[in-house]
Parts: sequence; structure tokens; C-alpha cells
Amino acid sequence: MGELIAKERTIVVPGQVIAKGMDFLPSNGTYRKGEDVIANRLGMLNVEGKVLKTTQISGRYIPQQGDTIIGKVEDILMSGWRLDINSPYSAVLPLKDASFDYIAKGADLTKYFRLEDFAVAKITNVTSQNLVDITVKGPGLKRLRGGRIIKVSPHKVPRIIGKKGSMVSMMKKATDCKIIVGQNGLVWLEGEPGMEAITVQAIKKIEREAHISGLTDRVKKFLEEKTGKTINLEELQNTNNNHNTEEGETQ
Repeated sequence: MGELIAKERTIVVPGQVIAKGMDFLPSNGTYRKGEDVIANRLGMLNVEGKVLKTTQISGRYIPQQGDTIIGKVEDILMSGWRLDINSPYSAVLPLKDASFDYIAKGADLTKYFRLEDFAVAKITNVTSQNLVDITVKGPGLKRLRGGRIIKVSPHKVPRIIGKKGSMVSMMKKATDCKIIVGQNGLVWLEGEPGMEAITVQAIKKIEREAHISGLTDRVKKFLEEKTGKTINLEELQNTNNNHNTEEGETQ
């Protein structure tokens, strides 16, 4: 019989034996050596049946085609804009993907995006040389006006969003803030200043405690204490199921 050495949702380190026996199968972030399954990176252990994998908890964002991100304009080019996307690699927003309007060559591009503007964008292509193309033409994609930006670990984004958008929905319900979570670890939010502050605290709490079980209940309690509102998780879950909330496109 196989034996699970490390507990699920605990932090494991490279070289750590997390299971013994052939019953368990290695997946992302783990490998087999003889009878042992071993972690090959720092991460949180996830157990899916007999499949063992780790979720990375540190490191910068690596662009992936199809990701919805938040970027900051850092340069205006002849052919578009260059954006900082919280990654070792910047992204280019071509003229054709910046607006449904026709943008003529030589036009004043600051009418569309100015330096230090933020935008919600989707990655359309990543080349083998890590050249990244993005678009702001699509549902939920746009230039961001007002609000504030906070930075979180890209590897904690799934926990901040929650299953089917549940965590973001809970924060929005409690604070009445608009929230957009980029898969690159940038979060935009807008609301009444006091509620914005509570939302930031909640997001940082999720980031800090993402690896500890019972997170949803702790965040619910925190939001209820800070806002004085009662949050019905079952009602939120039903609402999320009806709206089919997608990661990275919650607002």
C-alpha cells in the first residue's frame, strides 16, 4: 500500500519525499524516484485522488496565451503601445487591437492610451522568444479609469478569485466595490474609500493565508466584522452558478 507522507495543502520544498509506493502518481511539480514521489519545487501540495502535484507559491508571472491580465502603459510606439505586465517580459498592444475604431498611422495615440494608463487585456500570442501580444477588444477588456491597483502573487490569484468567482463575489457583495483580478497578479478595485481599504485588507489576507484550510469561512467572518453585513454563501454560490463567472474577468 502507498503512503502519503506530506499532508494536503501543506508547503513542500524541492527534494522532499511527499509519498511512498506505486499507488501515487506524480504530476506538475513532482517526480518519481524509485518508490518515492518527490517535490521538485517550492509549492503547496494538492492531492487529486492518487495524483500528486504542487502549486507554485512564488516567482514572477510567465505570460500564457489566453490569460486575462492588467497592464500599465510604459511606452508609446509608432505601431501601438508597450505595457508592463508584472512579468520579466513586456507586452505590445498593436493599433488594430486597441480599438474597434480605425486608427490611422500618425494619429495621436494618447487619445486612446496615455503613459501610465492601466488596461484590462487578453494575451493573444506568446512567441518562442517571449514576445507578447495583447488585445483590449473583447468582453470586459478596456482602459481602466479611476480606482486603485494593488499587486499580489500571481500564484495566489486562483485563491483570490475563488472557485467559480466565489471569493471575489463575496468581497464585492460585502463592500460594493468593483473588482477585476488579472492573472498576472495585478488587481484593480474601485469603491467608497473605506470599503476599498477593507477590500485591500481582505485580498492581502487571502494572499497571506491561501495555503491554510478554512480560508473562505475566515474571509467571510472578516468581511462581516468589518462591514457589518451578513454574507449568505449559499446564495452567492447560486448567483455565481447562474452567471458563470470566469477567472480574470470578474467585475
